[in-house]
Amino acid sequence: MATSWASSENSRRTMRANRRRDTRPELSVRRRLHARGWRYRVDFRLAPPLRVRADIVFTRVRVAVFIDGCFWHSCPTHATAPKANSHYWGPKLARNVERDRDTDRALADLGWRVLRFWEHEDVDAIVARIELVLSAK
Repeated sequence: MATSWASSENSRRTMRANRRRDTRPELSVRRRLHARGWRYRVDFRLAPPLRVRADIVFTRVRVAVFIDGCFWHSCPTHATAPKANSHYWGPKLARNVERDRDTDRALADLGWRVLRFWEHEDVDAIVARIELVLSAK
C-alpha cells in the first residue's frame, strides 16, 4: 500500500468514513421538506463548468441549499483545530471556507440564491428559512 496522507491508521479510517452526501443533518432537512410537499434535487451540479454541487437544489426557482459540517467548514461555534497534522489541516480548512465564499459569489452572479446552514442548526428552523425563501420566489 502507498504511503497514506493520514497521521494514523485510525485517522485514515475515520476520514474515509466521512460522507460527501446523505449526512444525518442533510437527510433530516430533506425528510422534513419532502413531508411538507417540497420537491428538490439532491447533490445536484449547479452551474457547469463550476464544480459546485449543492446538497438540496430547487432548480425552477434557482435556490441552492448547503448544509455545512462544523469541522469541514470551520463553524465559529464548534470548529476545532486538529493537533495532529496541523500544518496540513490549517490551510486545508481555511481553503474550504474561502471556496465556500467563492462559490456563494459565483452562484449569486449566475442568479442563484444560496442558503447555507450549519449541521448543528435546528431542522425546523432550517426548513422554515428555506420555505420563506421559496415562498417569496
